[in-house]
Amino acid sequence: MDRTPRALRRLLSLLAAVVLLGAVAACSSGASDAADPASSSADGQWTYTDDRGEEVTLDAQPTRIASFTDYAIGMYAYGLEPVALFGRVDVDSDPRLADYDTSAATVVGNSYGEIDLEALAAAEPDLIVTGIYPTDRKGTLDLEGPLYGFADVEQQTQLEQIAPVVAIEVGGAGADVIDSFNSLATALGVSEDTIASAKAEFDAAGEELEAAATSSGLEVTQMYADADGIYLVKPADEPETQLYSTYGVDFTDLRPDGDYYWDIYSWENASRMMTGDVLLVNVEGYQEEQLKDQATFASHPALQAGQVYTWNGEALDYASQADHMTELARILRDAHPVASS
Repeated sequence: MDRTPRALRRLLSLLAAVVLLGAVAACSSGASDAADPASSSADGQWTYTDDRGEEVTLDAQPTRIASFTDYAIGMYAYGLEPVALFGRVDVDSDPRLADYDTSAATVVGNSYGEIDLEALAAAEPDLIVTGIYPTDRKGTLDLEGPLYGFADVEQQTQLEQIAPVVAIEVGGAGADVIDSFNSLATALGVSEDTIASAKAEFDAAGEELEAAATSSGLEVTQMYADADGIYLVKPADEPETQLYSTYGVDFTDLRPDGDYYWDIYSWENASRMMTGDVLLVNVEGYQEEQLKDQATFASHPALQAGQVYTWNGEALDYASQADHMTELARILRDAHPVASS
């Protein structure tokens, strides 16, 4: 099954194709139980065990990192500067990167699975960072399929010939994914003070989000839409929405015990299922004007009220989430209840 209709392909078996890594994934992926996934030998050799349990050993701590943008954002926030970037949307116009100087990085891919291998090789990365999404609520990892952001296993093999690949497990609790990212960041030389400073901003944003969620009482529908219909995110299965739920955000959750990650509705049934006062629509799918073009959805109260917001989250590090939570708090403060159909 394809976990993202063509665009959000995060879950490898649930949607097609969908660095951190660390001790958190040990329970679900068979990684070592060691508290520290990275180590350096007396001669400077660098060893890191990722969330799949895969060990990477290099002659020295890697300094030239190629990364999928969801993880590169946190690197920039922590003071690291990747030499190559690839993403699921156009990298140069990705608003999540707007506050960072990415001019020194080579953009080698602007849509999911499309990576210019020659340009990547020319950037001479020491390490490539991406993610891996579980295929079910137990945290099962498909270790035979491609990692997140890669078109297929053949492409992944070609990438591994350029540089070793490490993957962050993006599943379960959002706080655990952030911890995993921090483990990798620390292994790449980010100081504890830098992470602590980002954590302080994250905590402040969490308090702001909790206050907004409590006072607004609004329901939020997080979704992806395309010609086939609407894919409704299951909030407990997506680490970002799971994180926001801990701050009191009320997400539409019509079938919590149903299929993993998505509830999928045809356009004929979508309008009566999307019950939120606020619609967060994934950046890769239909946006407000395209939703209005759907005859069975155009009269949705949130759509009519203009409470539709493009959402491009999925960067699970303290700095990025501080920004995302601040933005979601603003949305909740500005929006108002609507009469659901």
